[in-house]
Amino acid sequence: MSETNPAFVLQAIKSVSFEDRPIPSLRNEYDVRVHVEQTGICGSDVHYWQKGRIGDFILKSPIVLGHESAGIIIEVGASVKNVKVGDRVAIEPGVPCRRCNYCRSGNYNLCDDTVFAATPPHDGTLQKYYTVASDYVYPIPDTMTPEDGALVEPVAVAVQIVNVAGLRAGQTVLVFGCGPIGVLCQAVAKASAARRVIGVDISQSRVDFARNFGADGVFLSRPELNEGQDPVEGARAVAEEIVSKCGLEDGADVVLECTGAEACIQAGIFAARKGGTFVQAGMGRENVVFPITTACIRALTIKGSIRYTTGCYPRAVELIASGKIQPQKLITHRFRFEQAEEAFELVRRAQEDTLKVIIKGVAH
Repeated sequence: MSETNPAFVLQAIKSVSFEDRPIPSLRNEYDVRVHVEQTGICGSDVHYWQKGRIGDFILKSPIVLGHESAGIIIEVGASVKNVKVGDRVAIEPGVPCRRCNYCRSGNYNLCDDTVFAATPPHDGTLQKYYTVASDYVYPIPDTMTPEDGALVEPVAVAVQIVNVAGLRAGQTVLVFGCGPIGVLCQAVAKASAARRVIGVDISQSRVDFARNFGADGVFLSRPELNEGQDPVEGARAVAEEIVSKCGLEDGADVVLECTGAEACIQAGIFAARKGGTFVQAGMGRENVVFPITTACIRALTIKGSIRYTTGCYPRAVELIASGKIQPQKLITHRFRFEQAEEAFELVRRAQEDTLKVIIKGVAH
């Protein structure tokens, strides 16, 4: 093919460029090639751009950015049976080995050999064409737009977080953070028959959005330490105020922490009822002061959540297709492919009025 493959490439820390790359070929008979139509920007994309690493994943050579995408299948391998040319699909960006014990148990998010889009050294989806394994694309119905398809990824993250919590019908859920993942967790919890879902944030505009999106109630936190007050005691005071004002009785059955902020982590532990569950999903500083005595005395179940596991993507597609979750409402800014750097800069500034930023793909 004489056609080129425009791509948005992270060359080095704080250095990006547009390149015409070769069109990616199918690697085996089970691959498909997708013409990418829409891509959402995730905080991890921006983190690699600004810092060049997340944990053990270190940028050592150029990679294409982007991992929240949807598009149209334009080529299929000889053995592909689940999709065909012309199908509109959401792309799951992490393809595991499928053979290790983690994969075979369904916890493929823990696979050491996962090829994850835009995680060094692997290329992402901010290019005209992207090749991926056929079992990691999911057809979307005509009622879903390409933007909906791209946002299946963050919805699947929220599905995983709620699954990790083991949420049961009738439980109360407290979610710290009313950014994209936080409000999606609120919506997934509500769609999963939670009795009451409360969102917490320090931003007035974000709690207002959460109130209208999926939460039953919200709490605007304005934590101000008194002179000489211990920060952990300040977090305890905030938690007690949340529990009291939001009518959570002895505390929330389930606490989902989606900010990574130390004070929110601490407040989340103090706001959980005895025997409750606390799930850490937000990632901020690598090490924080943690109220472990309270966690022990209250016999809390504490879990971490990362990416998604078996069933999360199909569940996310179903939630969006049914209208139970409408992720397009999160989109505050839209950009053309040629404006990708401008879009990333907007996300980097992390302004209150910026929720989800999405980039339109290169025309076919």
